[in-house]
Amino acid sequence: MNLKTVLMAAVATIGLGGPLAAQETLKVSYQPALYWALPFYIADQKGWWDEIGYKPDYSTFPSGAPQMAAAAAGSWDVGGTGSAPAVLGAARFDIVTIGITNNESAGNAMMARADEIEAIKADPTVLKGTQLLVTTNSTGEYASAACIESMGLKYPDDIEVVNLKQQEIISAFATGTGKVAGLWAPNIYTLEERANSVLLCSGQDAGAIVPGALIARREFAEANPDTVAKFLAVFLRGVNYIRNNQAEAVKMMADFYALTGVELPEKYLQREIDTRPMFTLSEQLEIMDKSAGQSTVEEWFAGLGGYMTSTGTLEEMLDPAGFVDLKYMQLVADTPELAAFANKTD
Repeated sequence: MNLKTVLMAAVATIGLGGPLAAQETLKVSYQPALYWALPFYIADQKGWWDEIGYKPDYSTFPSGAPQMAAAAAGSWDVGGTGSAPAVLGAARFDIVTIGITNNESAGNAMMARADEIEAIKADPTVLKGTQLLVTTNSTGEYASAACIESMGLKYPDDIEVVNLKQQEIISAFATGTGKVAGLWAPNIYTLEERANSVLLCSGQDAGAIVPGALIARREFAEANPDTVAKFLAVFLRGVNYIRNNQAEAVKMMADFYALTGVELPEKYLQREIDTRPMFTLSEQLEIMDKSAGQSTVEEWFAGLGGYMTSTGTLEEMLDPAGFVDLKYMQLVADTPELAAFANKTD
């Protein structure tokens, strides 16, 4: 039976299950204390997984590279990640992008100390030969590289790249190491608080669009399209909940972040919502639509792929059409019960 037939059958038979349905385990991976992962936490608190008859078995990772490596062993089936690891996962581990978590272009940024930022803006060449603390092969590096290029410098030729994990960057920068630091939210807010640092340039400022990716192992997705569609529906319901219940969402975000020791003032939590757009079902279908040629999402990933090829992370450019797959999101839309579930606002 080919995949088209499987998908058509799924539309006819897929159901929401329910609290009394036999629960199946779904292996979900993500990175903790990140805004785009909040829908998973909300789903836990609201019992939405029970409604679709699944019990999530979570695996969390400090960054995208180890998350992608774990896919090779089948440690997870679906999840969310940054766009750089999504491309790397597609190239090395047959990972497909099945949706977008958020547009985090404003939340991936290069930071500088408050007492040095004006001098850097006035003459960016002061950065030549200095250290950039950044997690390589990440959206943080993608944004930082674009920022450095936008300042008229060459990346990585004009700067010393120091590869560190995000928490290591915060500790090192706070104690005086490095001239600039590349981080993603909420780590940028932590650095603001601990090291009197300010945002020098974001991916959005430099024209580097940074989408977060909803992902699946291709083998699992093709064998279980209805399960993948249900996973997407849970996430999309979380998106609608955040958009329509912001005060409650901020409180839940604080609790979610605190689980891994990240505690931020409310102003930063609200900034997460204000600066990192998420996409509803109809919006996902729009940005993934390729009826007029390359989709918006494919354009975003093409830009990212160019960066990864330039740094040698990828040997050759990867065509986003080969790993960005609309059919699972379309399956949500084509299944009335699932679409209704995804579009709920409570």
